[in-house]
Amino acid sequence: MIDRKNKPEAKSEINFKLPKANEILLENGLRVVFIHKDKLPLVRLNLVLNAGSKFDPENKKGLAHLTSLVLDEGADGLNALELSDEFDILGSSFNVSTDNDLINLSLQCISENFDRSLELFSKILLKPLLSEDDFNREKKKLITRIMQSKDEPEYLADQIFDRVILGKFDNYSYPVSGYEETVNSISLKEIKNYYKRFFSPFNSALIVVGDLNQGELVVLLNKYLSEWNTIKGDIPISFKSSEPLKKIYFYHKQDSVQTEIRAGHITEKRNNKDFFQRYLLNTILGGQFTSRINLNLRERNGFTYGATSRFQYYKDSAFFEVSTSVGSENTINAVKEILFELDKIKDGITLEELEFAKSSITKKFPLNFETYRQIASGVAGRILFDLPDNYFDTYIQNILSVSKSEVDETAGKFIMTDKLAIVLVGDKNTLLKKLSALPIDMVEVDLFGNVI
Repeated sequence: MIDRKNKPEAKSEINFKLPKANEILLENGLRVVFIHKDKLPLVRLNLVLNAGSKFDPENKKGLAHLTSLVLDEGADGLNALELSDEFDILGSSFNVSTDNDLINLSLQCISENFDRSLELFSKILLKPLLSEDDFNREKKKLITRIMQSKDEPEYLADQIFDRVILGKFDNYSYPVSGYEETVNSISLKEIKNYYKRFFSPFNSALIVVGDLNQGELVVLLNKYLSEWNTIKGDIPISFKSSEPLKKIYFYHKQDSVQTEIRAGHITEKRNNKDFFQRYLLNTILGGQFTSRINLNLRERNGFTYGATSRFQYYKDSAFFEVSTSVGSENTINAVKEILFELDKIKDGITLEELEFAKSSITKKFPLNFETYRQIASGVAGRILFDLPDNYFDTYIQNILSVSKSEVDETAGKFIMTDKLAIVLVGDKNTLLKKLSALPIDMVEVDLFGNVI
């Protein structure tokens, strides 16, 4: 029996290592990262393509996302229902998703059905039907979802904040799903051209985790993907962020009883030298339940159910953001308290805060790799940001080695209240007069972040 009167003793050290990742180069040039795990008779496969929404052309925002939606609606003589039925019979799951940087094709199956599941996966990848009917149906569904999202204040705040912070010339400042107008202008021909341009083994990486023999895996991958031989070509893209002025950017949401608050600024891209210092800083500031911002706004003042901060890293861009939702009557005081905490953190942190943050991060770290899906996702992140092969093996030590002075220095460098843009989504009839109490200029913006 466990004596619950006694608190469990914490171990002083956590030794964690991922299983060894083997790099394989297929005959067609596809990079494969294989991790053997045999605790469960499962295989997880993630194909990440450098084809996310950042490559959407001007006035065609949503093209990458719509391409991914149409991709699995039929392939090599099988329609969407037949493909779905085959995966279900095999006990396999297939999914396609798109974010700002990547299109991700994922497959999870039991080991004994990997051969047939991989064959179906290859059909979708190599021989998608991309029919007119499927395209029109998925396009209509996407436009409907975009229209529905206009009623969601949280979605609107995120969309407007990205545009305000990054500027209209930054390819990350647009929603992955696009806008109603831009999606409506996309043609099936453009979908097919996007597929031909970006779906290439030279523009991809395949992560495989599971109960498989490496030799058997290579044979099957060459068997089903040997036809995938798109010519290698450069995919140029330029990024030009433009820092906004320190202002309040207000979007009117009629009759809203709450205000969505986003506050932040552009920051430096992710790199190995200061990532861990920034991570610890943000954990203390707004990255966990016991963070300063959450304890202030939620526990001390009761303004909100939760308030967070983060450093959002894309491959080619990044920003810092504080996010919360409060009742309209608490909007002004919530903004003041956010500004207070951002100023205060630059005065320095305590050793107790630093040790607690380190303990929280290191003790939770192994939980990020419990499932095959989590392992594959972690490896995909390492590939995206071109991190060293031993990144996860040295992660805990890198966290523990950060000093208080380094975090204090990071706070002074990376929390820039003089460049803070604040986005508010709420009812202007309730808030406009009250906002004049804040010593910050205010402008009203439309759905696209443009000043009205």
